[in-house]
Amino acid sequence: MYALHGQKCLDLVVAMLLLFWADCSPSPQDELAPLEVQFHSLDFRNVLHWKHPHKAVKNLTYFVQHKIYGDKEWINSEHCQGIRAPECDLSQATSDPREWYYARVRSSFSEGFSSWVLSQRFYPQWETTFSPPQIKVTVTGRIISVQIKPPKTPLRGQKGSRIRVTKLQKLKFRIYVMHNDVEEEVYETDSCSKELAAKAYGVPAPASALIEGLVSPTG
Repeated sequence: MYALHGQKCLDLVVAMLLLFWADCSPSPQDELAPLEVQFHSLDFRNVLHWKHPHKAVKNLTYFVQHKIYGDKEWINSEHCQGIRAPECDLSQATSDPREWYYARVRSSFSEGFSSWVLSQRFYPQWETTFSPPQIKVTVTGRIISVQIKPPKTPLRGQKGSRIRVTKLQKLKFRIYVMHNDVEEEVYETDSCSKELAAKAYGVPAPASALIEGLVSPTG
C-alpha cells in the first residue's frame, strides 16, 4: 500500500481542489442563458417573457422557438430571431386556445450560444385573463338596456378585423345593479345584451352609477 507524505500529499490535495473548482464553475452557456422564461396572456395575446442573465454582456441577442405539445420538431418563431428585447409575441403561433404549447429561448453572444431555456407548458384557454368589457347603458322608462362589447383578441378574422374573445371562448357576464351605492341585484348572462327592469328604484339614477360589469369564463 502506497502512502503520501509531506509536500506530495499537499500537492495532491491542491490539485483535487482545483479540479473540483473547475468542474463546478458555470460555463458561459449557463451564465448567459435567459432567466424565468414564461408566458403571459391577456385577451389571448400570448407573449413569452424572460429576464436578461445576471452577467452583463454587450450585444446580447435572443432566439425563440416554439412547438405544440407532442410535436418533435421545434419551429423558429417569426420576428423573434436575433432580437434584443426580452419578450416575443407568440399570439399567432399559439392561436388555438385548446392546444398545449411550449417555447424555449437561448441567447447569442460573441463566443456562441447559451443553453436553451424551456417555458412551462402553456394552455391559452386556461391561462389567459380578460380585460373588462365595454358597456353601453340606455335607460328607457323603467327598462335598463345593457349592451356589452367583449374585449378583442390580436387575431383577425376572414375580413381582416380583430375577433372578440367570445369567438374563442364562451364567457359569462355578471351585471351588478347599484342604487345609492348599494348593490341591489346581480344578473348573469352569456349574451351581449340584457334588459333589466328598474321598477324598484324609483327615478333611475345616472346609468354610470347603476351598472358594473364583470367577465368570467364559463368553461
